[in-house]
Amino acid sequence: MRHWIVALLTVCATSAAAQQMEMDSTPRPQGPPMSASTSLALPMTRDGSGTGWNPDASTMYGWMYHAKHWMYMVHGSVYLRYTAQDAFHEGTHGGAQWDAPNWIMGMAQRRVGEKGLLHVNLMMSADRLTEGGAGYPLLFQTGESWHGKPLIDRQHPHDLFAEASASYAYTINKDQDVFVYVGYPGEPALGPVTFMHRPSAFFDPDAPIGHHWQDATHITFGVATLGYRLDDWKLEVSNFTGREPDENRYNFDKPRMDSYSARLSFAPSERYTFQVSEGYIKSPELLEPDINVWRTTASAQAAFDRLDLSLVWGMNKDEREDPDQSILAEAAYRVRDWAWYTRYEWVQKTGDELQQPPAIYSIQALTLGLNKELFHTGELAWALGGQTTLNLPDQRLRATYGNLPIAGEVFLQVRPRLMRMGHKKVKAAKTPVQPAKSRMDMDMKM
Repeated sequence: MRHWIVALLTVCATSAAAQQMEMDSTPRPQGPPMSASTSLALPMTRDGSGTGWNPDASTMYGWMYHAKHWMYMVHGSVYLRYTAQDAFHEGTHGGAQWDAPNWIMGMAQRRVGEKGLLHVNLMMSADRLTEGGAGYPLLFQTGESWHGKPLIDRQHPHDLFAEASASYAYTINKDQDVFVYVGYPGEPALGPVTFMHRPSAFFDPDAPIGHHWQDATHITFGVATLGYRLDDWKLEVSNFTGREPDENRYNFDKPRMDSYSARLSFAPSERYTFQVSEGYIKSPELLEPDINVWRTTASAQAAFDRLDLSLVWGMNKDEREDPDQSILAEAAYRVRDWAWYTRYEWVQKTGDELQQPPAIYSIQALTLGLNKELFHTGELAWALGGQTTLNLPDQRLRATYGNLPIAGEVFLQVRPRLMRMGHKKVKAAKTPVQPAKSRMDMDMKM
């Protein structure tokens, strides 16, 4: 992959230099833009997490404000819930607790001249308060630590500051943009759109158990990304800190800038996005500072009128063992105030990660969930939900976990109201740059 990265960068640079800027005397709008964070020529629904792409036809949950030159938007979700992970199996694994996984994100953007765009993000989470230092119980989850011990069968809490980033994009013409993105913390160009920002996963309170094979770099203390878009394609390269956040969830970790990645994205229509990426991650785990990881991912997302789909593959390779992989498939289907959702995962985890004898263990998990919107208070929607997960562990793990450990949870989700936004892609390479247009169904009906 490292060889085609160099080749693609050369092709893109040559193409950009060969094309003249297509400008005319048509006046440009001076109001706040309603566009993607890295292009005045793309709709705002293209934004996923960091600089990743969702399909243009994706739905968004949030509320928007306009000032003279700025556009502001707020996203987020809080799950007030009770979760029980394998509560019926006698043993030390699993567990049950009341908790409230949560995140809130604010963004702002404005034009800079006729063709520049400034965009800033601030994302925060109070997980450390609502989950505790060891996070929440989640069977077969691994990654990060608490009190100097690795977290196993628990999802770690996110840091208070999950993203504080800024980007500047320059639109060369309708088919070309260049941009730079910096974050402390931020998200490098590695992996799919992070699970909490994928429409297919929006109703599920739990992180995927393949999180650390796919999108775990979404909180990186020090990241710089350079990107170039040519029509439906986007190429990005990042320099970032490989170490995952430490156990202090309130501080800003040391920026090391010792890792790198590249990602190629493709959006052939308003309904589909694809990406492939690879990164070298230096010393990601605090407890294993001498272990470096090569991570490779590929993903596809689709958005239809009421259905959102995601398919994700990720692979980790370090110096000690053979590669271990993960596959995830997600779907969410909405009808009026109801949402049905599911997630299937197949993940390979090592004996070190699960504190088992040396081997690679295969785990499968299937989640089925239901979410019902109850009422609105201002810009907030209140929804009641529940889900169950059937876990199928490797045969060698069944003495520890049982044959078919079951997890379940019920929750009250508090989220912004739905903003229904539709987009039609227009091929018009010879027109002046205009902000991406959108039509909004503000009656908030699903």
